[in-house]
Amino acid sequence: MISVAEAQALCLDRLPQLGTEAIALRHAAGRTLAAPVVADRDQPPFAASAMDGYAVQGDDLKPGATYRVAGEAAAGHLWNGRLQTGEALRIFTGAPVPDGLTHVVIQEDVDRDGEIITVTDGLDAKTNIRPSGADFPAGFTLDAPRVLTAADLALLAAMNAGQVTVARKPTVALMATGDELVMPGETPRPDQIIASNVFALAAMVDAAGGAARILPIARDTDAALTEGFRLAAEADLTVTIGGASVGDHDLVRPMAEAAGFDIAFHKIALRPGKPLMLGHRKGAAFVGLPGNPVSAIVCGHLFLLPMVRALLGQEDPLPQTLTAKLTQDIGGNGPRTHYMRAHLDGDRVTPFDRQDSALLTVLQQANALVVRPPDDGSRVAGDHVEVMPL
Repeated sequence: MISVAEAQALCLDRLPQLGTEAIALRHAAGRTLAAPVVADRDQPPFAASAMDGYAVQGDDLKPGATYRVAGEAAAGHLWNGRLQTGEALRIFTGAPVPDGLTHVVIQEDVDRDGEIITVTDGLDAKTNIRPSGADFPAGFTLDAPRVLTAADLALLAAMNAGQVTVARKPTVALMATGDELVMPGETPRPDQIIASNVFALAAMVDAAGGAARILPIARDTDAALTEGFRLAAEADLTVTIGGASVGDHDLVRPMAEAAGFDIAFHKIALRPGKPLMLGHRKGAAFVGLPGNPVSAIVCGHLFLLPMVRALLGQEDPLPQTLTAKLTQDIGGNGPRTHYMRAHLDGDRVTPFDRQDSALLTVLQQANALVVRPPDDGSRVAGDHVEVMPL
């Protein structure tokens, strides 16, 4: 068996190269920017009023000063006139400030009588003008790669980027295997169970920026698995769930090899999730996940999602961890790295008492995994442990 770190390194190696595509900014949320975007003008592109008020040449600006209002400027409407000494321009937030005017006196700091304004004693000392390029100058660059957030989209729009170049979404084919499975909503026999983990994995892949496809359940026959691999032939990443162990009915490995995948490893020193498989062929990768629901989903976080992120060209695709204090004592760990379902609350973490890999209710309540190194000794409340948020 190889270690988790070795398995992760192999999963990120030899991945196919995906192309890029140009898409409208409206559809770019959550996509991975693949090429930098450069602003072609300053933002704002002109000196702009930051407040509603009166623009003046401020050399003689002081409480008691009076001005005659000679014009008006609103956002989107440049005032082309020229003020004389003792004149002011009524101006609104966002409007261009004409050259030569140095201050915007906010409307709360003047008394107005007809066309005459008088500056009051509460005069704001600020200029209340946003200079050209105050947000960003022409030539400002938003670097790639990055997963585009709502704030990124607002910035890109201000940069006048109607389209952006993003990484193509990797297609991930998910194939649950086993005679014991039926899909939700069907009527199972007494000896069957509902396929559940494939839906969690599909949601995880989609949230990470991939495009998940759920294939029909593949029964425990050579023919069914061969057909499943055929249906997945165009996918960038094929994922099987179940049938990855070494029992008489575990047929995934020989059928994956028959489909052209070279198997890189078959078992890892991990709990839950020992029977994990990785394979490659030209232009595609294959991951065989264990069938126990929690094992499959934990392995999804540790191996599948990093592969999706790497296919998208993202930096640091591996899951991030932090440290937290245990709230209770826990016993020593065995020879495999153990990812214990837990609840993280601030800097304190509580592992659940039940860690069976079939218990979806425990996983549903967990928001973190406590990472126990191989042969880690007993820990007591207050000890710091490594934690992987979910």
